[in-house]
Amino acid sequence: MKKQFAVLMAAMMAAGMMAGCSSKPQETTAAATETETTVAETTEAETEAESENAGEAKADLGEQSILVAAAASLKNAYEDKLIPMFEEQYPGVTVEGTYDSSGKLQTQIEEGLEADVFMSAAVKQMKALDEEGLIASDTMVDLLENKIVLIVPAGSDSKIDSFEKIGDAESIALGDPESVPAGQYAKEALTNLNVWDGIQDKVSFGTNVTEVLNQVAAASADAGIVYATDAASMADQVTVVAEAPEGSLEKKVIYPVAVVKATAHEDAAKAFVDFLQTPEAITVFEAYGFVAAQ
Repeated sequence: MKKQFAVLMAAMMAAGMMAGCSSKPQETTAAATETETTVAETTEAETEAESENAGEAKADLGEQSILVAAAASLKNAYEDKLIPMFEEQYPGVTVEGTYDSSGKLQTQIEEGLEADVFMSAAVKQMKALDEEGLIASDTMVDLLENKIVLIVPAGSDSKIDSFEKIGDAESIALGDPESVPAGQYAKEALTNLNVWDGIQDKVSFGTNVTEVLNQVAAASADAGIVYATDAASMADQVTVVAEAPEGSLEKKVIYPVAVVKATAHEDAAKAFVDFLQTPEAITVFEAYGFVAAQ
């Protein structure tokens, strides 16, 4: 009996040891899971704290107002989406926009317009202001690219389907090449295509690209040349029949942006220029037909 009892006790002790050994991995796994959960919770808390701190930093700009002088072709994107987005991120900052041809805005800044940010539809105007010492050079960025396109009134039975055939129109609307970048691009393309000289008696010049767009939309002109983004904004009233042929323009249609050196609101102006370069802002520009400059 004693021998049987001893054998029984040994078997029970062995089973207990095996059970104890098998429980350790479970305890270790549970502890590891608890540690991972704690780390994840800590990381999430830190991320939330960083986000809150970032929000507080944005609010530090305080109450102020900035004026953005921008090419007319940017108005819809700015007013509909971008300015409200920026003001939501910086609740104390109010952004006002003034829109016209880049040449007119250049002249206004030269004559003392108290703009804080300038965004033109061509490099020419930005470069001129920079050379005059009116732009904070270190803030200049080539932000967007656009295209110039030939348009006719929607529903028109026009047979004009290329830049080379624009001379077939009875009346043509173009931006004034003296001050409107879209007009400068149009003149360059049509000159390189040997069409420019032959259309002068048919052309009416608009003071900005929006005027050109409206003339064609109202069928006051049989054809016109505007930016692709402008045409897209009134797709129900105008039809794009062609893009400027490859090689007709020496350079891309680039939109640069910068802080005006004389700004009295440098921090807010820089914040706006930085905001325009964010993926969220570029996505908005793309929705309006622009592409990010390469």
